[in-house]
Amino acid sequence: MSARLDNWRRYRVTFQTILGKEVLRFSRIWVQTILPSVITTTLYFVIFGRLIGERIGPMDGFAYLDFIVPGLVLMGVITNSYSNVVSSFYSSKFSRYIEELLVSPAPNWVILAGYVAGGVARGLTVGVAVLLVAMFFTEIRIHDPLTMLLIGVMTATLFSLGGFINAIYANSFDDISIVPTFVLTPLTYLGGVFYSIELLPEFWQTVSLANPVLYMVNAFRHGLLGVSDIPLGLAFGMILICIVILAAYSLFLLRRGVGIKT
Repeated sequence: MSARLDNWRRYRVTFQTILGKEVLRFSRIWVQTILPSVITTTLYFVIFGRLIGERIGPMDGFAYLDFIVPGLVLMGVITNSYSNVVSSFYSSKFSRYIEELLVSPAPNWVILAGYVAGGVARGLTVGVAVLLVAMFFTEIRIHDPLTMLLIGVMTATLFSLGGFINAIYANSFDDISIVPTFVLTPLTYLGGVFYSIELLPEFWQTVSLANPVLYMVNAFRHGLLGVSDIPLGLAFGMILICIVILAAYSLFLLRRGVGIKT
């Protein structure tokens, strides 16, 4: 019993150390990690919300500016949780200090949890900052705070895991930008951030259901505005399944030492 408690204490220290390092890493350079997303989102609000939105008109019973707020908040969560883990873990590979973690008595799931928690922390920090900025442009009231929080955490977790996998396979700093450019950006922009999928032809509505970002954006929109194109239970289920798959694959790659052990 005592040995088991000692192990859990070591695991906790390892997790807290990795998480503390990750939080300190992005908070010390907040001008590069947090501020750009806030500025970009502000431009979205000004251009799409104020200028173009007035010509588009209401969507799902809400002003267009109000309608796009959930998607823009989630965009900040997605991009920052992903980029935090992919850049940090690849840097640990590049600098070779990942080997110190691998030879430590800490299990792989603790190492993974520490990096993912760091990505979640940055993603949620940016998400809150973007939401506060949105309050200056809109008068929306949060419909379901618990759903918003759960979807925010689950989304940040999912894309932190995605960033971890990208970092494992990356062989250069150029490799960590391929997935965000050719996968992440298209999925995000085609995930219902700026429109309701009910506007699409039936065929493209069906195709859109294969995009996991669609479920996240709509569930988050339900939490903020109370409307969604996707049933809430289905959205939670899809996100959870994706998290389980990516977590299991991440642990598999760590155990095999893919891209790490030479």
